[in-house]
Amino acid sequence: MKKSVKALCLLFMTVTVFLMSAVVYGFYAVPDDVSFMSDEEIYLGRFFSCDIKEREKSVSKSLVAEGEYRLNLKLLGKIPVKNFNLKINSRPYLVPSGDIIGLRIFTEGVMIVGTESVETAKGTVAPSKQAHLEKGDVIISLDGKNVTSSAEVESVIKESGGKALEVSYKRNGEIRTTVLTPVMSVSEGTYKTGLWIRDSAAGIGTMTFYDRESGFFASLGHAVCDVDTGEILPLSDGDIVDATINGCVKGRMGSAGELCGSFKSECEGSLVLNCENGVFGYLENADKTAEALPVAAESEIKEGKAQIISTVEGESKAYYDVEIEKLNRDGQDGKNMIIKITDSKLIEKTGGIVQGMSGSPVLQNGYIVGAVTHVFINDPTKGYGIFAETMLDAAG
Repeated sequence: MKKSVKALCLLFMTVTVFLMSAVVYGFYAVPDDVSFMSDEEIYLGRFFSCDIKEREKSVSKSLVAEGEYRLNLKLLGKIPVKNFNLKINSRPYLVPSGDIIGLRIFTEGVMIVGTESVETAKGTVAPSKQAHLEKGDVIISLDGKNVTSSAEVESVIKESGGKALEVSYKRNGEIRTTVLTPVMSVSEGTYKTGLWIRDSAAGIGTMTFYDRESGFFASLGHAVCDVDTGEILPLSDGDIVDATINGCVKGRMGSAGELCGSFKSECEGSLVLNCENGVFGYLENADKTAEALPVAAESEIKEGKAQIISTVEGESKAYYDVEIEKLNRDGQDGKNMIIKITDSKLIEKTGGIVQGMSGSPVLQNGYIVGAVTHVFINDPTKGYGIFAETMLDAAG
């Protein structure tokens, strides 16, 4: 009798521990916000389920219509675990590109990339420090005038006569104001503030994909940042042009390689967004006959064999074999997966991943899964990639 009671107690404790462990696991394993494609099989786990009551069908292992749902995750269909948001999106079909492009970005206002003191007849003065302006700040207006170029800023300062100028600037997304007083430089004989500023940037990269109908395109998989401050350049205007690859500095351990390219004069499209997950815009003449592929949801991407499309010679793009070594679904700044180049032809040409290849689309099992973003300095055959779905989310 005692043995039976002990056995029952042990069984009860085992079941209780299992249920409690499962509840805790389910609570942390399922995020507060979950998204799936409308044609994707949704699976939340062997022992978990949740019902969309208004549609009277179980989410688990089901195809659900587009929309947003507030659901309750249950263990064994009975024990409440947590509430979460489910978003069902339509499956995008886009054209994978791999074309090399030239990007020209003009900033919103002008970015401060450095400061220095000015030698005056009365000694050394630091007007920028007195105004509490810092490297990375973006000047929007000066003396009541909107400024978009270095020449405009220089003109206002030279004509100031040394009077205090009201400055409107942006720091960490917040608009602030200050007063900046130019001083007469004894070496240059003109009024100066000691500010080093930048109003534009240009470089080459790779287009990831585009939409045949709207002309919307995505590229790079990361932001265009200022080379001095490391800050994302605030986009006011910009465009893309045709480019061609003239050569390549091969990547090697300890040094990133680089594609050497040149711009052509033909404008191919406009830029509308520069953010941490890519540079986006619209093509003027998208090829409406090109084959579009489905975009993979994060949950559909697997570790294993894949391909990238890149242009590393002239204007001819090609497919190269790669391996998705590791997935990091919570990765930030374009680091959702680790990619290893396995194609000997590409390694021979470039040494692996080099600057200019950012944005090269990654394909797996007939899906667009992401884009190449960064190279590992100590191993150029490896680098990071971003999910295509993450890029689309960033573009809205």
